Amino acid sequence: MNSSVKITVVEDEMLIGANISLQLNRLGYEVTGILPRGEEVAQHLIETNPDLVLLDINLKGKLDGIETAQLIQKIRDVPIIYLTANTDEAHFNRAKATHPYAFISKPFKKLDLQRAIELTLSQIEREREQKAEQVAENAPVVLNDSIFVRHHDTMVRVVIADILYIEAERNYCRIFSKTKEYLLVLTLKEMAEKLPEPYFLRVHRSYIVNIAQIEEVATAHVVIARKTVPLSKAYKPVLLQRLQTI
Repeated sequence: MNSSVKITVVEDEMLIGANISLQLNRLGYEVTGILPRGEEVAQHLIETNPDLVLLDINLKGKLDGIETAQLIQKIRDVPIIYLTANTDEAHFNRAKATHPYAFISKPFKKLDLQRAIELTLSQIEREREQKAEQVAENAPVVLNDSIFVRHHDTMVRVVIADILYIEAERNYCRIFSKTKEYLLVLTLKEMAEKLPEPYFLRVHRSYIVNIAQIEEVATAHVVIARKTVPLSKAYKPVLLQRLQTI
């Protein structure tokens, strides 16, 4: 059974969507919803956090399937399988640019759907294992006054006081110090868990800052070494409180 795997179906033909949902349920997957419009997807993703999205390329409404995929990728890194009855070169090239895990041509058989999903889930698991190996290999070593980070083929010592801020780059993060930059194979969340809390604070979904390096705090940003770093409203009260303690 695959009851732990949640799948969202985005299909404007409700009969087709209902049939896909029925087939997925019979295969043991949980269907989080059948959405007929791309405009409805963002909120649904936030509320249900699916593992996979089955997405019709030719959606009616303000957003077609490819535009919907681009919107999805801005919100969450979730695998997409396209459903399509239109396989012309223009649509294919636009869709390919969004890096889907598979295409399923309509009309399709239950076996086509089953195999595409199983191959996608297998690939996702393989990517997770590879990422875990990379994280273990590249994980920084935190000391009292410094951290060792992997830079190229060596572990380099970076003094904590010299770190200015850290910026997310999808599944990577980049450390900006006073003298150099270091790209790490870690997400910003993983990096945050390893940093010594008294010195660092997340101020935006894409930024962690060294509190001691902050020069200015504005309404929606902070300034560090002449760099403007965005400051989210939710993080600002915590930042102001922490500044009073240093």
